[in-house]
Amino acid sequence: MASIGEIVQPTPASVALSRAQQRAILIPDCMVEARRLANTVIAGWHGRRKRGIGENFWQFRPYVDGESLSRIDWRRSARDDHTYVRDREWEAAHTIWLWADLSPSMMYKSRFGMVSKESRALVLMLALAEILARSGERIGCPGVMEPIAARNAAERLAAALMHRQTTEGLPDTTMIRGSSDIVLIGDFLDPPEAVMQRLGPLARRGLRGHVVEVADPAEEIFPYAGRTEFTDPETGMKLTAGRAETLREEYARAYQARRAALSDDLRHLGWTFVPHRTDHLASDALVAVHMYLSGMPARRAEGGRA
Repeated sequence: MASIGEIVQPTPASVALSRAQQRAILIPDCMVEARRLANTVIAGWHGRRKRGIGENFWQFRPYVDGESLSRIDWRRSARDDHTYVRDREWEAAHTIWLWADLSPSMMYKSRFGMVSKESRALVLMLALAEILARSGERIGCPGVMEPIAARNAAERLAAALMHRQTTEGLPDTTMIRGSSDIVLIGDFLDPPEAVMQRLGPLARRGLRGHVVEVADPAEEIFPYAGRTEFTDPETGMKLTAGRAETLREEYARAYQARRAALSDDLRHLGWTFVPHRTDHLASDALVAVHMYLSGMPARRAEGGRA
């Protein structure tokens, strides 16, 4: 038992429990907002094109070990050093994996953002689950929920997240088999090379990826001035700047260079990248991801208040 005046440091287990409790409080409101957002966007939903056994060609994609050799398009494969198969439309149900980063850095919210990064990420994931479930897709979340095809998939995903205690960064995807889509939502503030070490193998396994980078406005504009103490929410390390405004230009260059490098690396994988700020409409990012999942190019959102 601690003596009077003794400072008791929280244990990792107690921190994880506290985070789970905070998330349990947050998720019901996020589910309500996600359903409202989905209903707003659903009017423009005309159904996703689906790969399957129909007559119409949809896309070329990399060959995955174990698939029938008869599906290989040898003419397209002869153009470079990769082997491609032809996907056709109208598969009955496609598996789409959804994941949101719930690590400590996502809890950040400045006075410029309407909501925390974690709240926006959860709303986007649950809204996607709601829309995709209505379209008959199979929805899963790595390490949280096995893929299901059900109208209430978003509610079941929300319930599963409420009992999740882990706060790791990128998810464990060893359970994902076959060709699927995966939507990853987070702040992706790690160095691009570290992120790509995790994502590169997924693309080589045949997953089609869509990355949504959620940022607080302060992380882009760096509005700080004077003596400022910065704390890393992941490690607890602190940095004190005597005149924070002198760091603004160098910080902005580094921040934009990280984003540009990540975007370029993802494009080379054939994946998509959607940057999104928490002072912009959540529907901007939702529509952009929907367009990519539909096989159509997404228009860059102009922004606006959430």
